[in-house]
Amino acid sequence: MTTRSLAAPVALAATLALSATACGSTDDPKAGGPGKVTVWIMKDSVTDDFLTRFRTDFEATHQGTALDIQIQEWDGIGEKVTAALASKDAPDVIEVGNTQIAQYAASGGVRDLSDKVDELNGADWLPGLAEPGRIDGKQYGIPWYAASRVVIYHKDLFAQAGITAPPKTRDEWLAVTAKLNKGSTQGIYLPGQNWYALAGFIWEDGGDLAVRDGKEWKGALDTPEALAGMDFYRQLQALGKGPKDSDEAKPPQADAFAKGDIAQIIAVPGGAKIVEEANPALKGTLGFFPIPGKSADKPGAVFTGGSDLIVPEASAHPEAAYEVVKALAGEKWQTEMARTMSYVPNRTSLARVIQDDPGTAAMAAGAAQGRATPNSPQWAAVEATNPIKQYLTAVLTGTDPAKAAKDASESITKTLGS
Repeated sequence: MTTRSLAAPVALAATLALSATACGSTDDPKAGGPGKVTVWIMKDSVTDDFLTRFRTDFEATHQGTALDIQIQEWDGIGEKVTAALASKDAPDVIEVGNTQIAQYAASGGVRDLSDKVDELNGADWLPGLAEPGRIDGKQYGIPWYAASRVVIYHKDLFAQAGITAPPKTRDEWLAVTAKLNKGSTQGIYLPGQNWYALAGFIWEDGGDLAVRDGKEWKGALDTPEALAGMDFYRQLQALGKGPKDSDEAKPPQADAFAKGDIAQIIAVPGGAKIVEEANPALKGTLGFFPIPGKSADKPGAVFTGGSDLIVPEASAHPEAAYEVVKALAGEKWQTEMARTMSYVPNRTSLARVIQDDPGTAAMAAGAAQGRATPNSPQWAAVEATNPIKQYLTAVLTGTDPAKAAKDASESITKTLGS
C-alpha cells in the first residue's frame, strides 16, 4: 500500500523521463564522475518542478554525474522492479512503496545500506517508514516521505454542539462523537471496511495484524489486544451511518462529507480539498486533528503510507546512487518536498517545517506514532483478497468477534505461508 491510495494525485508531467524504455545506467563520461545515474521515480510522487530543481542542484554539486530521472507508472510496477532487480542492467536508485520492500528484499537484488543508517540520522526516522525497510536486521529501504490519516472535522457542527476543542483521547472521542450524533447530524462517517483505521486501533491496543513466529508468519487478529482494537472500531462506527459492507471509496466518503451534515471523517488532509471542491460552501469550515490514542500525552497509532528509496545490487554506480539517496533523504530536500507536496518528512525532528499547515501538522503528529503493515514478502497477497475487510463486515453485522477474528487470522496465516 502506498500513498497513492492515501492522497489525491498531483499532476506530474513525464518530461523528465529521458529514456522511457531504458532500464539501467549508461555511461556518459565526465571528468571525475560516474557519468549517467538512472533514478526511477513513481508518477504523482512529486512535481516535475521539484525534480528539475533537485537534478540541477545535484549535478551542480556532484561534478561528473548526470541524473537520468525516469517516471514510472504504479500499475504493474511490482513486476517491473522485480525484473530489474534480477537483471544486470538495473537502475541505480528506485522509489518503492514502503510496504513493498520485504517483497523486493526477498529477491536478493537490493543492496544492504545498514552501514549508512547513522550517517542518514536513522535514529530520527519515522518508524512507519524505517521499520518496513528493515528486514532481518538489515536496512534495505531508506525512508523518503510519508502520509497518514487524520480526523477531518466540521468546525461549525462542533461549535453548534458546544464542543470547543478536538478530543485528545479515545474516550473523549467517543463522547464527543456521541454528542455530535444528534438530529440530522452524523457524529462520524466511518465505512465498515476501513481496515487501515482498524490497523491503527489494533496497534494502539498492543496488537498486530500478523506476527512472526520463528521463520513463519501467522495472522494475529484473534489476540485479546487485536480484539480490543476491533471493539473500539465497532463502537466508533456505530455513532454514524456509514455502510458496514464497503470501504471509504464506495461510495466516496468525501462526497458524503460534502453534504454538510457529517461532523467527522478519517482521511488524509488532502481529502479536505476534495470536499471543498464538491461543496465550496464548506471552505474555511474544516479542521484537522490527529487520531486520538488511549492517553492524552500522544496521538494514537496510525498506518503510515509512503515511499522508501532502494539501491539495486546490480547498480553500475552504487556510490553515486547512495549520494542521490543521501541528498533526497537529507534535510534540505526533505524540507523542500514537505513544503511543496505537504508530505510528512522522513524525520520526526523535521515536523517543524510544516507546522504552518494545520492538516499536514496533524498528519505529522500522528505519523510519529505510525506503523506499517507486516513486512512479510507475502503481505501483498493478503491485501489482494483482504480477509480483514470481510472480518470487519462480519463483526459489524453481528458475527461473534472471536470467531470472525479466528477465521480471518487463519486465512492470513495460510496466505503468508504460501
